[in-house]
Amino acid sequence: MQIIKKIAKLPFTTSLISWLAYWYVRFVAFTTRWDERHINVFYNTLKQNNGLIFVAWHGRIAVAPYFWNRTSKLSALVSPHRDGQLIAGLLRRFGIENINGSSNENARSAALKLLRELKNDASIAISPDGPRGPSMTMTMSPLYYAQKTGKPIIGMTYSIARSKIVNGSWDRMLFPFPFQRGIVALTKPFYIPSKATPDELEQYRLQIESELNNLTWQIDNELKLPKIPKGTTPKNNKQKN
Repeated sequence: MQIIKKIAKLPFTTSLISWLAYWYVRFVAFTTRWDERHINVFYNTLKQNNGLIFVAWHGRIAVAPYFWNRTSKLSALVSPHRDGQLIAGLLRRFGIENINGSSNENARSAALKLLRELKNDASIAISPDGPRGPSMTMTMSPLYYAQKTGKPIIGMTYSIARSKIVNGSWDRMLFPFPFQRGIVALTKPFYIPSKATPDELEQYRLQIESELNNLTWQIDNELKLPKIPKGTTPKNNKQKN
């Protein structure tokens, strides 16, 4: 078992798994019959604002890169740990750059890099409930970047019929299968005033979180998937709300 754990931590193993994940995601996304909702709003907002802040829940990030059209630069915040590096390898293959950091490690450096990207008319991607939850719960970080740069926040979610909800994972990750019906949906753009008070920021945070959650639950319901709980973490792995 120790040998297996050591092999699993090798950079080569991480690279191989992310390579396999990339091709599986491509295959699933290509064979899915997509119902695309508000994709045009997303691309129009991107063009009009020369960049935006793209957010998706941790359990719904695997297929999201498939919809990035690569017309402009996108940099994603990823955890420096192994799971984060698996995601980083997947994102790189979709042409998305990575910025290593989390709330616990390299936070200041990562924040400065993200701000620099936005000010240089690039977009950034954040999983606002990652890397350790609570699931489907918006942190303040996307709002701070929006407040400082004027760039809008847009949330994306997706669902695919007959997918497996991985109940053993804290984020209730959706594991999709090919040749199914799928829905990809986006929130409206949210613009955060530069002089918003802490109370106003909290209201915006709740509004974005609520819209993204309701979209996720709505499309899951349409595709006859169970409603997943909000508020789980690796420690409790159970519903908080």
